[in-house]
Amino acid sequence: MFMPNEIIWILFALLNFGLVLSIYKLFGRTGLFAWMALGTFIANLQVIKTVELFTMVATLGNIMYGTLFLVTDALSEKYGKKDANKAVLLGFFALIASTLVMQGALLFHPHSSDWAQPHLEAVFSIVFIRVVIGSLVAYIVSQLLDVYIFNKIKQRLPNDKFLWIRNNGSTMISQLIDTSIFVTIAFVGVMDSSIIFSIFLSTYLIKLLVAALDTPFIYLIKRIKPIGE
Repeated sequence: MFMPNEIIWILFALLNFGLVLSIYKLFGRTGLFAWMALGTFIANLQVIKTVELFTMVATLGNIMYGTLFLVTDALSEKYGKKDANKAVLLGFFALIASTLVMQGALLFHPHSSDWAQPHLEAVFSIVFIRVVIGSLVAYIVSQLLDVYIFNKIKQRLPNDKFLWIRNNGSTMISQLIDTSIFVTIAFVGVMDSSIIFSIFLSTYLIKLLVAALDTPFIYLIKRIKPIGE
């Protein structure tokens, strides 16, 4: 049975956000830290795959990447800015560590019976160094900015009824910066400006959809009392 990408995308988003709720319920703050490490790695694997969504060409990692902003907002809301920034740095370390470890793994000469090497090379080889640098810089800048903006909004609008403003405002602004940094570092001078703008626009619009979808989940996280806490 054929299912349109758009339906799969919505169900996939609900799965991702649901897993964030589950890991928080089961493991509390530690679970959210673990998700940051796991999510940065998975998002950078998924981004390799390109799909068509809502008549736009987009990469697949945007949903998982969006959950990272949900997690930092949740940590800011329930535990404070210090823990949110700690989670961002943990994710950054996980991204660098996984990249370095897999580069080392590729250096080993495969046995004649090995079938995995070319597939691992296709996924983990640093062929486009600008893309890697763009991803790293965009992540650390946008995530730290998200934490900063969220807490600034919270200082002015601390009431729970404004949680959606804190969540969406910080995420939408930081995702705009994230997309701008990544596209600039990765593609300026390599691709035509019209193609770069198309990539920027489609990527950011998909990220806005993810940000809107995560709104109910920040309220659910706010109400969840983790097991053991």
